[in-house]
Amino acid sequence: MTIEIGMQAPDFTLEAHTGEKVTLSDLKGKNVVLYFYPKDMTPGCTTEACDFRDRFENFSELNAVILGISPDPVERHQKFVEKYGLPFLLLADTDHKIAKSYGVWKLKKNFGKEYMGIERSTFIIDKEGRIVKEWRKVQVKGHVEEALNYIRENL
Repeated sequence: MTIEIGMQAPDFTLEAHTGEKVTLSDLKGKNVVLYFYPKDMTPGCTTEACDFRDRFENFSELNAVILGISPDPVERHQKFVEKYGLPFLLLADTDHKIAKSYGVWKLKKNFGKEYMGIERSTFIIDKEGRIVKEWRKVQVKGHVEEALNYIRENL
């Protein structure tokens, strides 16, 4: 499946670090910041999560829900949330099904090794459940502010 601006966001139900099941379509009526990241507790992912944490209130004021998705299991998400005081839900996509449906499960290269993994990406989903903005191959520095400004100016 190819993700395109204006299309309905692929729906899913995943388990959050809290143990609750989260279904994307249940969030209609809110803007959703859906961000995919490679791995809990790594430097770039920690910086990104903490940047979202630090701007959480600003997103909330704009009726925006932040959801982080990685292939890590719920138990690892729980440790990540506790260690960094993350106020939003982290969802476990352990079989990569949702990452594949959003086109972010990619062949990656690092130090000459090839492997499959998450391409750091963010999607803004509007109140009707449509994808209105996407960022692929996200560079962490300044990204959260860019996402916040997009919602502030366009939704």
